[in-house]
Amino acid sequence: MTTEHVIHVQGLEKSYKKLRALRGVDFDVAQGNIFALLGSNGAGKTTVVKILSTLLNADGGTVSVNGFDVATQAANVRESISLTGQFAAVDEILSGRENLVLIARLRHLKDPGTLADHLLDRFSLTRAAARKVSTYSGGMRRRLDIAMSLVGNPQVIFLDEPTTGLDPEARIEVWQAVKELAEQGTTVLLTTHYLDEAEQLADRIAILHGGRIIVNGTLTELKQLLPPARVEYVEKQPTLEDVFLAIVGDDGKDGDAGSGRSVGTDE
Repeated sequence: MTTEHVIHVQGLEKSYKKLRALRGVDFDVAQGNIFALLGSNGAGKTTVVKILSTLLNADGGTVSVNGFDVATQAANVRESISLTGQFAAVDEILSGRENLVLIARLRHLKDPGTLADHLLDRFSLTRAAARKVSTYSGGMRRRLDIAMSLVGNPQVIFLDEPTTGLDPEARIEVWQAVKELAEQGTTVLLTTHYLDEAEQLADRIAILHGGRIIVNGTLTELKQLLPPARVEYVEKQPTLEDVFLAIVGDDGKDGDAGSGRSVGTDE
Protein backbone atom coordinates (compact mmCIF):
# COMPACT_ATOMS: atom_id res chain seq x y z
CA MET A 1 0.00 0.00 0.00
CA THR A 2 1.09 3.55 -0.65
CA THR A 3 0.12 6.93 0.75
CA GLU A 4 -1.07 8.20 -2.62
CA HIS A 5 -4.63 9.49 -2.36
CA VAL A 6 -6.71 7.70 -4.96
CA ILE A 7 -9.91 9.35 -3.70
CA HIS A 8 -9.93 13.00 -2.63
CA VAL A 9 -13.05 14.70 -1.26
CA GLN A 10 -13.03 18.27 0.04
CA GLY A 11 -15.94 20.48 1.02
CA LEU A 12 -18.55 18.20 -0.59
CA GLU A 13 -22.04 19.70 -0.52
CA LYS A 14 -25.38 18.27 -1.64
CA SER A 15 -28.95 19.33 -0.94
CA TYR A 16 -32.32 17.89 -1.87
CA LYS A 17 -34.58 20.93 -1.94
CA LYS A 18 -34.52 22.16 1.68
CA LEU A 19 -32.69 19.10 3.02
CA ARG A 20 -28.91 19.56 3.29
CA ALA A 21 -27.73 15.97 2.92
CA LEU A 22 -23.99 16.77 2.83
CA ARG A 23 -22.53 19.80 4.57
CA GLY A 24 -18.86 20.02 3.70
CA VAL A 25 -17.61 16.44 3.68
CA ASP A 26 -13.81 15.94 3.65
CA PHE A 27 -11.80 12.70 3.40
CA ASP A 28 -9.02 11.00 1.44
CA VAL A 29 -8.47 7.32 0.62
CA ALA A 30 -5.00 5.91 0.00
CA GLN A 31 -4.25 3.38 -2.72
CA GLY A 32 -4.95 -0.22 -1.71
CA ASN A 33 -6.83 0.80 1.44
CA ILE A 34 -10.27 -0.24 2.60
CA PHE A 35 -12.01 2.94 3.72
CA ALA A 36 -15.27 2.52 5.63
CA LEU A 37 -17.84 5.30 5.58
CA LEU A 38 -19.93 4.55 8.63
CA GLY A 39 -23.29 6.04 9.47
CA SER A 40 -26.90 5.32 10.27
CA ASN A 41 -29.56 4.98 7.59
CA GLY A 42 -30.16 8.36 5.95
CA ALA A 43 -26.79 9.77 7.00
CA GLY A 44 -25.80 10.47 3.37
CA LYS A 45 -23.50 7.52 2.65
CA THR A 46 -25.19 6.53 -0.60
CA THR A 47 -25.25 10.16 -1.72
CA VAL A 48 -21.47 10.31 -1.33
CA VAL A 49 -21.04 7.11 -3.36
CA LYS A 50 -23.33 8.35 -6.13
CA ILE A 51 -21.33 11.57 -6.44
CA LEU A 52 -18.00 9.71 -6.45
CA SER A 53 -19.27 7.34 -9.14
CA THR A 54 -20.58 10.24 -11.31
CA LEU A 55 -24.24 9.21 -10.90
CA LEU A 56 -25.12 12.44 -9.08
CA ASN A 57 -23.85 16.00 -9.35
CA ALA A 58 -22.55 17.75 -6.27
CA ASP A 59 -23.68 21.23 -5.32
CA GLY A 60 -20.22 22.23 -4.16
CA GLY A 61 -16.77 21.02 -3.23
CA THR A 62 -13.93 19.19 -4.96
CA VAL A 63 -14.01 15.46 -5.68
CA SER A 64 -11.45 13.43 -7.61
CA VAL A 65 -10.98 9.70 -8.23
CA ASN A 66 -7.68 8.40 -9.64
CA GLY A 67 -6.69 12.00 -10.27
CA PHE A 68 -9.78 12.73 -12.39
CA ASP A 69 -12.32 15.35 -11.40
CA VAL A 70 -15.75 13.71 -11.16
CA ALA A 71 -17.50 16.80 -12.52
CA THR A 72 -15.31 17.62 -15.53
CA GLN A 73 -13.73 14.22 -16.30
CA ALA A 74 -16.61 11.87 -15.58
CA ALA A 75 -15.80 9.51 -18.45
CA ASN A 76 -12.25 8.96 -17.14
CA VAL A 77 -13.61 8.31 -13.64
CA ARG A 78 -16.10 5.72 -14.90
CA GLU A 79 -13.36 3.86 -16.77
CA SER A 80 -11.38 3.31 -13.59
CA ILE A 81 -14.11 2.46 -11.07
CA SER A 82 -16.79 -0.10 -10.39
CA LEU A 83 -19.88 0.17 -8.21
CA THR A 84 -21.69 -2.56 -6.30
CA GLY A 85 -24.99 -1.39 -4.87
CA GLN A 86 -27.02 -2.56 -1.91
CA PHE A 87 -28.65 -5.39 -3.87
CA ALA A 88 -26.88 -7.92 -6.09
CA ALA A 89 -27.28 -6.94 -9.76
CA VAL A 90 -27.07 -10.44 -11.23
CA ASP A 91 -29.19 -12.21 -13.84
CA GLU A 92 -30.85 -15.15 -12.10
CA ILE A 93 -31.75 -16.90 -15.37
CA LEU A 94 -28.11 -17.15 -16.43
CA SER A 95 -25.43 -19.23 -14.77
CA GLY A 96 -22.65 -17.64 -12.76
CA ARG A 97 -20.21 -18.08 -15.62
CA GLU A 98 -22.65 -16.68 -18.17
CA ASN A 99 -23.14 -13.54 -16.05
CA LEU A 100 -19.40 -12.89 -16.05
CA VAL A 101 -18.98 -13.64 -19.75
CA LEU A 102 -21.83 -11.25 -20.55
CA ILE A 103 -20.21 -8.37 -18.67
CA ALA A 104 -16.83 -9.08 -20.28
CA ARG A 105 -18.39 -8.98 -23.75
CA LEU A 106 -20.23 -5.75 -22.97
CA ARG A 107 -16.86 -4.26 -22.04
CA HIS A 108 -15.38 -5.58 -25.32
CA LEU A 109 -12.68 -7.55 -23.50
CA LYS A 110 -10.64 -10.29 -25.14
CA ASP A 111 -11.16 -13.94 -24.16
CA PRO A 112 -14.20 -13.43 -21.88
CA GLY A 113 -14.39 -17.14 -21.06
CA THR A 114 -10.90 -17.26 -19.56
CA LEU A 115 -11.57 -14.04 -17.66
CA ALA A 116 -14.80 -15.49 -16.27
CA ASP A 117 -13.06 -18.70 -15.17
CA HIS A 118 -10.35 -16.70 -13.39
CA LEU A 119 -12.90 -14.66 -11.44
CA LEU A 120 -14.96 -17.73 -10.56
CA ASP A 121 -11.85 -19.33 -9.12
CA ARG A 122 -10.86 -16.13 -7.29
CA PHE A 123 -14.23 -15.96 -5.55
CA SER A 124 -14.57 -19.72 -4.90
CA LEU A 125 -17.48 -20.14 -7.32
CA THR A 126 -15.95 -22.61 -9.79
CA ARG A 127 -18.03 -25.56 -8.61
CA ALA A 128 -21.21 -23.51 -9.05
CA ALA A 129 -20.16 -21.94 -12.37
CA ALA A 130 -22.72 -23.81 -14.49
CA ARG A 131 -25.61 -23.46 -12.06
CA LYS A 132 -28.31 -20.84 -12.55
CA VAL A 133 -27.85 -17.91 -10.19
CA SER A 134 -31.41 -18.46 -8.94
CA THR A 135 -30.03 -21.48 -7.04
CA TYR A 136 -27.23 -19.49 -5.35
CA SER A 137 -27.23 -18.55 -1.68
CA GLY A 138 -27.19 -14.88 -0.67
CA GLY A 139 -23.45 -14.96 -0.03
CA MET A 140 -22.74 -16.61 -3.39
CA ARG A 141 -24.84 -14.01 -5.23
CA ARG A 142 -23.01 -11.17 -3.52
CA ARG A 143 -19.61 -12.72 -4.28
CA LEU A 144 -20.66 -13.10 -7.92
CA ASP A 145 -21.85 -9.48 -7.93
CA ILE A 146 -18.46 -8.30 -6.66
CA ALA A 147 -16.70 -10.54 -9.21
CA MET A 148 -18.76 -8.93 -11.98
CA SER A 149 -17.68 -5.52 -10.68
CA LEU A 150 -14.06 -6.52 -11.18
CA VAL A 151 -14.37 -7.35 -14.87
CA GLY A 152 -11.90 -5.02 -16.55
CA ASN A 153 -9.70 -4.64 -13.44
CA PRO A 154 -11.02 -1.33 -12.03
CA GLN A 155 -8.59 0.44 -9.74
CA VAL A 156 -11.32 1.57 -7.35
CA ILE A 157 -14.47 -0.23 -6.25
CA PHE A 158 -17.36 1.29 -4.34
CA LEU A 159 -19.33 -1.14 -2.15
CA ASP A 160 -22.56 0.44 -0.93
CA GLU A 161 -23.74 -1.60 2.08
CA PRO A 162 -22.68 -4.89 0.43
CA THR A 163 -23.91 -7.21 3.21
CA THR A 164 -27.39 -5.78 3.69
CA GLY A 165 -29.86 -8.65 4.17
CA LEU A 166 -27.22 -11.38 4.34
CA ASP A 167 -27.03 -14.00 7.08
CA PRO A 168 -23.91 -14.11 9.33
CA GLU A 169 -22.18 -16.84 7.30
CA ALA A 170 -22.76 -15.01 4.02
CA ARG A 171 -21.46 -11.76 5.55
CA ILE A 172 -18.19 -13.47 6.48
CA GLU A 173 -17.86 -14.76 2.90
CA VAL A 174 -18.22 -11.22 1.56
CA TRP A 175 -15.77 -9.86 4.14
CA GLN A 176 -13.14 -12.33 2.96
CA ALA A 177 -13.73 -11.33 -0.67
CA VAL A 178 -13.32 -7.63 0.19
CA LYS A 179 -10.09 -8.30 2.10
CA GLU A 180 -8.68 -10.17 -0.89
CA LEU A 181 -9.51 -7.21 -3.15
CA ALA A 182 -7.38 -4.87 -1.04
CA GLU A 183 -4.58 -7.42 -0.78
CA GLN A 184 -4.36 -7.41 -4.58
CA GLY A 185 -4.14 -3.61 -4.74
CA THR A 186 -7.74 -2.55 -5.32
CA THR A 187 -8.83 0.56 -3.43
CA VAL A 188 -12.17 -0.03 -1.69
CA LEU A 189 -14.65 2.50 -0.38
CA LEU A 190 -17.19 0.68 1.74
CA THR A 191 -20.37 2.18 3.17
CA THR A 192 -22.04 0.39 6.04
CA HIS A 193 -24.10 0.87 9.16
CA TYR A 194 -22.76 -2.35 10.69
CA LEU A 195 -20.13 -1.43 13.29
CA ASP A 196 -18.55 -4.89 13.30
CA GLU A 197 -18.18 -4.78 9.53
CA ALA A 198 -16.14 -1.59 9.65
CA GLU A 199 -14.10 -2.97 12.54
CA GLN A 200 -13.28 -6.19 10.66
CA LEU A 201 -12.45 -4.69 7.27
CA ALA A 202 -11.35 -1.07 7.31
CA ASP A 203 -7.89 0.46 7.35
CA ARG A 204 -9.56 3.77 8.13
CA ILE A 205 -13.06 4.59 9.34
CA ALA A 206 -14.98 7.84 8.91
CA ILE A 207 -18.26 8.44 10.71
CA LEU A 208 -20.80 10.47 8.72
CA HIS A 209 -23.43 12.17 10.85
CA GLY A 210 -25.65 15.14 10.17
CA GLY A 211 -24.12 15.57 6.73
CA ARG A 212 -20.58 15.92 8.07
CA ILE A 213 -17.61 13.68 8.83
CA ILE A 214 -17.40 13.96 12.61
CA VAL A 215 -14.41 11.65 13.07
CA ASN A 216 -11.89 9.96 10.74
CA GLY A 217 -9.06 7.63 11.69
CA THR A 218 -7.83 4.09 12.18
CA LEU A 219 -9.66 1.80 14.58
CA THR A 220 -6.88 2.28 17.12
CA GLU A 221 -7.12 6.06 16.83
CA LEU A 222 -10.90 5.99 17.26
CA LYS A 223 -10.66 3.80 20.36
CA GLN A 224 -8.28 6.33 21.91
CA LEU A 225 -11.09 8.90 21.85
CA LEU A 226 -12.74 7.03 24.74
CA PRO A 227 -11.51 6.76 28.34
CA PRO A 228 -9.26 3.78 29.15
CA ALA A 229 -11.07 0.51 29.66
CA ARG A 230 -12.00 -0.48 33.21
CA VAL A 231 -11.79 -4.02 34.55
CA GLU A 232 -15.05 -5.14 36.11
CA TYR A 233 -16.09 -8.49 37.54
CA VAL A 234 -19.50 -9.80 36.62
CA GLU A 235 -21.36 -12.97 37.49
CA LYS A 236 -21.46 -15.29 34.48
CA GLN A 237 -24.44 -17.59 34.17
CA PRO A 238 -23.84 -20.94 32.45
CA THR A 239 -24.94 -21.20 28.83
CA LEU A 240 -26.76 -24.15 27.32
CA GLU A 241 -23.42 -25.16 25.79
CA ASP A 242 -21.85 -25.24 29.26
CA VAL A 243 -24.68 -27.44 30.52
CA PHE A 244 -24.42 -29.77 27.53
CA LEU A 245 -20.67 -30.24 27.87
CA ALA A 246 -20.91 -30.77 31.62
CA ILE A 247 -23.43 -33.56 31.12
CA VAL A 248 -22.09 -35.39 28.07
CA GLY A 249 -18.40 -34.58 28.34
CA ASP A 250 -16.13 -32.91 25.78
CA ASP A 251 -16.77 -35.40 23.02
CA GLY A 252 -20.13 -36.81 24.00
CA LYS A 253 -18.89 -40.40 23.59
CA ASP A 254 -18.24 -41.54 27.16
CA GLY A 255 -21.76 -41.75 28.54
CA ASP A 256 -24.18 -44.67 28.61
CA ALA A 257 -27.14 -43.91 26.34
CA GLY A 258 -29.46 -45.47 28.88
CA SER A 259 -28.28 -43.46 31.88
CA GLY A 260 -29.50 -39.98 30.93
CA ARG A 261 -30.47 -37.40 33.54
CA SER A 262 -34.01 -36.13 33.91
CA VAL A 263 -34.64 -32.58 35.12
CA GLY A 264 -37.87 -31.37 36.61
CA THR A 265 -39.57 -34.79 36.94
CA ASP A 266 -40.45 -37.08 39.86
CA GLU A 267 -39.03 -40.22 38.25
